[in-house]
Amino acid sequence: MEDRFAFLAEWYDPTAGLLRKYQLFFYPRDNSVEMYDVKNQRVFLRRTKYEDLHMEDLFVGNKVNVFSRQLNLIDYGDQFTANKLGSKKERTLALIKPDSVTRIGDVLETIYSSNLIVTKAKMVKLTWNQAADFYMEHQSKPSFNNLVQFLSSGSVVALELMGDEAVSVWKRLLGPTDSALARRDEPQSVRAHYGTDAIKNVGHGSDSFAAAARELEFFFPSTIGHGLLNTANLTDCTCCIIKPHAISEGLTGKILNSIVSAGFEISALEMFNVERANAEEFLEVYKGVVQEYTSMVTELCSGPCLVLEIHGTNSPQTFREFCGPADPEIARHLRPTTLRALYGKDKVKNAVHCTDLPEDGVLEVQYFFKILDG
Repeated sequence: MEDRFAFLAEWYDPTAGLLRKYQLFFYPRDNSVEMYDVKNQRVFLRRTKYEDLHMEDLFVGNKVNVFSRQLNLIDYGDQFTANKLGSKKERTLALIKPDSVTRIGDVLETIYSSNLIVTKAKMVKLTWNQAADFYMEHQSKPSFNNLVQFLSSGSVVALELMGDEAVSVWKRLLGPTDSALARRDEPQSVRAHYGTDAIKNVGHGSDSFAAAARELEFFFPSTIGHGLLNTANLTDCTCCIIKPHAISEGLTGKILNSIVSAGFEISALEMFNVERANAEEFLEVYKGVVQEYTSMVTELCSGPCLVLEIHGTNSPQTFREFCGPADPEIARHLRPTTLRALYGKDKVKNAVHCTDLPEDGVLEVQYFFKILDG
C-alpha cells in the first residue's frame, strides 16, 4: 500500500465568514492531494496532482496553499501521520547576534542545507533589561554583563527553526561556544567560520526542548500584542519581499547575500504569512494594470514570505534597478546580474517584489511593519 499522510486543516471562507474544517490527504508517490469536508461529510476535492505542495511543508502549525485556499494545519489526521512525521519534529530558537546580522544569508544557507526550515523570523533591538531577561539563567556567570551588553548593542535576528531534532542539529551547526575552540575542534561550524570569541560568536541556540519553548515565547509570544518591536525606520526606505516560491526553493540565503554584497542596508526583517485579503489590498495598485494581478496575489499568500526594509537615500529607485525587470527572461537578457535574472522563474514567481514608485517606499514598508505587525 502507498503512503498517505492525513492532516486536520482549517480554512477561513471570507465569502461566508466561516471557518471550515477539512481533512487534507497527501500522497507522496505522485504528489497528489485530496480534501474531505468534515462538517458536510463529503469529498470536497477529489485526488488531484498538485506540484506546489511538498513533504517538508507538512507539519502542524504550518499554513499551506492548496488551489488558492490557505489552509492552517491544526492537527495530525491519523496516528500513522503523527508517528511518521511528528515524532522527531522539534522547534528551536536560532538567535543571530549583532556581530553577524550582515551574515544572515550565510547562516541561512547553512540552516537550509541541514534540512531545517525557518518558520518565523524577526529583526529586533533588545534593551539592556530585555537582554538580561533573556540571559537570566547565565546570571551567575562572570561573563553575564558582557553577554547582555553585547546582545543589546545592535539589532539581532530571531529565527524559529523547525525540523527533525532541530534543537541538537542547530547546536551542532553552531559549534563550541568559544569561536577559537570551534576553529580548532569543529572547523566546519558556523562559529568557526564567522565567530570572534566566546561573546561575539555569531549566534545562540536553545540548550534543550524546554529551553527552546521558553525562548521562542520570548521572541514570538503567543499572546497578540506582546511581541518585541521591529526595527523599521519607516523613513528613507523601500520595501523588498522575498516571495514564497523563493523561500520554498531555499533561495532566501542567496538573495540576502546578494542584497548585502551590493551594499544595501537591511534595517528591518520579518517573516509573514499573508492572508489573501491583505495580499489583494497590498497589490491593489497592479489591479487592472498587469494581467498577472490575480496570480501575483495567489503567489504572495501561497506560503511564508520574508519582508525587508531597505534603508538609504534614493533607495526605492536604486533597489528597483538592482531587482531588475519584472520578467526574469528579459532580466537575464538585459540585466543578467539582477536579483530577478539570477533567481526568478517567470513574471509571477520572479523571486522578489520591490517598490515600483519612489513615493510608495515608506507606504509599503508601513503596511507590513506598522499595520500587519501591529
